[in-house]
Amino acid sequence: MVDEFLNHRVDPALMTTLGSDVASLLAPASPDVLLTAEASGIPVALLAGVHMDVPMIYAKKYVGTGDRYSFAREVASPTKGIEYRVEVSRRVLDPGCRIAVVDDFLARGRTAEALGEIAEEAGCEVVGCAFAIEKAYENGRSLLESHGWDVSAVVRVAALEDGVVRLV
Repeated sequence: MVDEFLNHRVDPALMTTLGSDVASLLAPASPDVLLTAEASGIPVALLAGVHMDVPMIYAKKYVGTGDRYSFAREVASPTKGIEYRVEVSRRVLDPGCRIAVVDDFLARGRTAEALGEIAEEAGCEVVGCAFAIEKAYENGRSLLESHGWDVSAVVRVAALEDGVVRLV
């Protein structure tokens, strides 16, 4: 239950360390901006941005359609059983920017894929994707790599079996 320290109740000391680790993973790609989705991606991306001295943009999530001046994608949430939109204002993504997608979790990869597609639609280059935790058994990495994006994670979980976490 990572919501006790990662994405509901947030441990600042842990986030500082994770931010540093994510920044180290992304440093070779030299992103101009980090892009994440609200809400649970914000702490990791913000602290990575602090360590890299680059800004962070977060996509807002909406249920239903909207008439906003934004880049948007529909994303199905298997855990919540709903479809939502991730949106980034057209005013905050400058064409030509080098974007790194950052989030707390990589599972099936659809939210990260939507963020990367938004970045590319805006004329940006996706230079990498980094996550605090990857559920490797959900195969989200292959979805992102199929776009030609580099993918990395601080922790890769191979399996959850009988309450035991097995790492890659």
